[in-house]
Amino acid sequence: MILEAVMLNVKTGTEQDFENAFKQASFLISSMNGYISHELHKCLEVSGKYLLLVKWETLEAHTSGFRGSPEYQEWKQLLHHFYEPFPIVEHFEPIL
Repeated sequence: MILEAVMLNVKTGTEQDFENAFKQASFLISSMNGYISHELHKCLEVSGKYLLLVKWETLEAHTSGFRGSPEYQEWKQLLHHFYEPFPIVEHFEPIL
């Protein structure tokens, strides 16, 4: 299992639109091969800051599977215009 972790900074004033679009985009990512689960968390201290955690069976399920898919193109159209700056995606593997 691989954990994808992304800190998302959403443009001020677009938070509700982002949350609505993310609900729609959730169906895209959850339909992918190798997808396990995902969570979106809203920061309590910083307005417009979110943490996205996605569990994948393998790194390739995300990097070449999802990112190389037509679903990812829809994901980009729904969500990428909300971010400033554009987020850095990191992957983690469990050690315990």
